[in-house]
Amino acid sequence: MLDYRQVQALAAVIEEQSFERAAASLHITQSAVSQRLKQLEERLGQALVIRSSPVRATPAGQQVLKHYRQVSLLQKELLKEVYSAEDSSFTRLALGLNADSLSSWFLPALQPLMEQEKILLELKVDDQDQTHHLLRTGEVIGCITASPQAMQGCNCIPLGVMPYRCLVAPTYIKDQLGGAVTAEGLRQAPAVEYNHKDALHCRYLERFYGLAAGDFPRHRVPSPDAFIDLIVRGFGAGMVPDQQSRSFLARGLVVDLAPGNYLAVPLYWHVWNLKTPLARRLTETLLRGAEKLLDPFSAHPVLTHP
Repeated sequence: MLDYRQVQALAAVIEEQSFERAAASLHITQSAVSQRLKQLEERLGQALVIRSSPVRATPAGQQVLKHYRQVSLLQKELLKEVYSAEDSSFTRLALGLNADSLSSWFLPALQPLMEQEKILLELKVDDQDQTHHLLRTGEVIGCITASPQAMQGCNCIPLGVMPYRCLVAPTYIKDQLGGAVTAEGLRQAPAVEYNHKDALHCRYLERFYGLAAGDFPRHRVPSPDAFIDLIVRGFGAGMVPDQQSRSFLARGLVVDLAPGNYLAVPLYWHVWNLKTPLARRLTETLLRGAEKLLDPFSAHPVLTHP
């Protein structure tokens, strides 16, 4: 049997990304954290963390962390059922999602559950093509991703579609493209990407204008608000979801670079196959919110998968 004080120490080190902050969160000394982790590594016969800055889990550490998150959720649900009492403590939910979902529909969708349950969110943000790895490594119990491929031990449930259109400032076509939207002009005009993992602009230019990845200059702005602000100021063209862009379009701050051309990015909810009431309510709440706030799959016959 594993000593769950030791496993808890591992989880704290990875979550807090340092031994010092892990000790503070557990209300023990830093040497006690180190000792518990050392004992766990000796018990399992292999290293569980890479002692870098920040601290990272090894593949073995990721598996132990995944096990700990599952057991913690199951244990909390079990205690509530056994004692038939209201639990006054919070349940921490580690979830993975893309920045555009976080800045638009996700929190309104989750609000009904948060009003009913004592939940602490630990949100890990990555590109919608990349969040799968957060679930695979055990960093989260569920994730929102563009991939429909379910992992072993997890359920995959369709949520809806986020249509992305290439938006620009009203003056951009004249100032940056010489008055006409052409492949040659787009090869020279600056674009805006979220980060180096963001492939949407490349896919858009490849599909509609035949440009290869890297054929255009780009800004990289890892903030949804600053991302669209740079577009509004006329410094670049960028892929923005309808769920975020409607008010900017209505106010005339941006225009669609090429009306009719867009990428329909599907979103799927991947979650551990845990038969707990909270996991079920979490999934049901997200599905109800997505039905109201995302486009239906039937509205977009051509989808952009990873």
